[in-house]
Amino acid sequence: MSPIFEWFFQQYENTPQHLVILEIIGSLFGLMSVWFSKQDNILVFPTGIISTAIFVYILLVYGLLGDMMINAYYFIMSIYGWYIWTQKVDENHFIPITKIETKQEYKISTIIFVATLIFVAIIYSIFDKWNSWTAYVDTITTAIFFLGMWLMAKKKLENWQLWILGDIISIPLYLYKGLVFSAFQYVIFTIIAIYGYNAWKKQLNKPKTNLLK
Repeated sequence: MSPIFEWFFQQYENTPQHLVILEIIGSLFGLMSVWFSKQDNILVFPTGIISTAIFVYILLVYGLLGDMMINAYYFIMSIYGWYIWTQKVDENHFIPITKIETKQEYKISTIIFVATLIFVAIIYSIFDKWNSWTAYVDTITTAIFFLGMWLMAKKKLENWQLWILGDIISIPLYLYKGLVFSAFQYVIFTIIAIYGYNAWKKQLNKPKTNLLK
């Protein structure tokens, strides 16, 4: 067996089998969700709900409180986004992809980001988890992803820029924690997010008549 494969499987040597299986399933549904998001397909939400529910449990076990809250938030926002995406601008067209343009939208985005930083910092302080560099990185990525999910639910183009940034930061974090499948998932997330940004940009301000394609 090559050194790469040996290293890969050693990460799971002492990991309970059910956690490995759940991580694989959660990662697969997570990849499906990101792919459907790139396609501007409403199936992004049911697949995302399954993935986030699984990772809430896994991340709780590993003590990544920030990422656990991200996924709990994703779960809630997936339900909210599902509702928003089904709203129509007229009898035949659903709400289109748009950009952040108003001062109010910028203000709300800033509030979400800063409030998330403060909230996660408080949680880590309460549970006395400031014992590793991962806690600080986790706090920042949590704020990035919270805002990214909000903007995705609102069908704002800028959500992809935040996903790209957050995904890149998350790769070494998950490798350090030994969650190899998840780290690999974030590599693919980054690639899809780049394509997603370009795909959404082409569909900017063009209302859809079918949410499944």
